[in-house]
Amino acid sequence: MHLDLDLIPHPKRLLDVTLGSVLLALAAPPLAVAACCAALGRPPGGVFETETRTGLDGRPFTMRSLRTRRFRLDTLSRLPHVVRGEMSLVGPAPLAPDEPGAAAEWRQRVRPGLTGPAQLRRHSPLPWDEPLLLDQHYVDHHWIGLDLVVLLRTPAALRRGGVRHA
Repeated sequence: MHLDLDLIPHPKRLLDVTLGSVLLALAAPPLAVAACCAALGRPPGGVFETETRTGLDGRPFTMRSLRTRRFRLDTLSRLPHVVRGEMSLVGPAPLAPDEPGAAAEWRQRVRPGLTGPAQLRRHSPLPWDEPLLLDQHYVDHHWIGLDLVVLLRTPAALRRGGVRHA
């Protein structure tokens, strides 16, 4: 019997699909209410903000986010990108193709994330280039345990207002 290892999902992708789907199901009702409220306000450009971001292997994708920062619903509205495989729960911030560092070889080895070590350090007093270094360190050393630690620290960072949004 031959086992094709390509058919076995990577633990990180399995975590993304499983936890991402659960979070999306839980977030769907408040996201729907927020989208309806935003639609009533008729914001120019629509309910969703659409931006081109660089993903795995440098492939561009269209990231859609709900036009609200309240309760971090804009970030939760990106969960479909995680389930589809364009993003990950944990990874470097999604960058526009023309942003510095977007074309870095190391960045293209992983999917961009909803949260990550650099995003958790938003209000850090460390130098401006620290987020780029934290993202690169994450890419070079990531493993499922690190992802779980980042995911466990994210709610506390959200309460402190410490997660940076891309």
